[in-house]
Amino acid sequence: MKTLLSALRAILFDRYFLFAAGVALASGLALYHLRGREAVVAALIDDIPVFTLLIAFLPAVLLLSAIIEVMLPKGLVERWLGVGSGFKGIAVATVAGAFTPGGPFVSFPLVLALYRAGADWAPLVTYITSWSLLSVARTLVFEIPLVGVELPLVRYLACIVLPPIAGLTARYIARIYRPPAEGIGGR
Repeated sequence: MKTLLSALRAILFDRYFLFAAGVALASGLALYHLRGREAVVAALIDDIPVFTLLIAFLPAVLLLSAIIEVMLPKGLVERWLGVGSGFKGIAVATVAGAFTPGGPFVSFPLVLALYRAGADWAPLVTYITSWSLLSVARTLVFEIPLVGVELPLVRYLACIVLPPIAGLTARYIARIYRPPAEGIGGR
């Protein structure tokens, strides 16, 4: 029980949580000022499905992240995606991101697990950018059936260089700004 309370206290007093809560409160106050009480109530009611989804999936996502973290061999992750991986890490992350199926409930736990297993910031940024822009599953299931081959092909060719550029930019930024020692995910 004591551990649960200390974890809850850590979440509630986390600077990112406080920032997000402040932005949400300011947005709610602005909505109230501009459109009135009914608009605020309507916005809160519209958010119930999203809130329910997050409450339902968040424990599963965190469990998935922990399982992946335990299963990943740290040496392998450090060799292929770690600080010394160079452009090889960025290339691997580009391909892995493009072929990762599913939504953020799959990709972000994987990023957290990879980070905790020794992956560098550059491959992680590359992976998320590639997953966002180059998803093969999304292209095959949604884009091509809905709009044909031409538009997805042009979009894919236009975007294929962006994940490595994002990764190289992240590597440069990480040299200037050292991320906090506790890293991402509060560790």
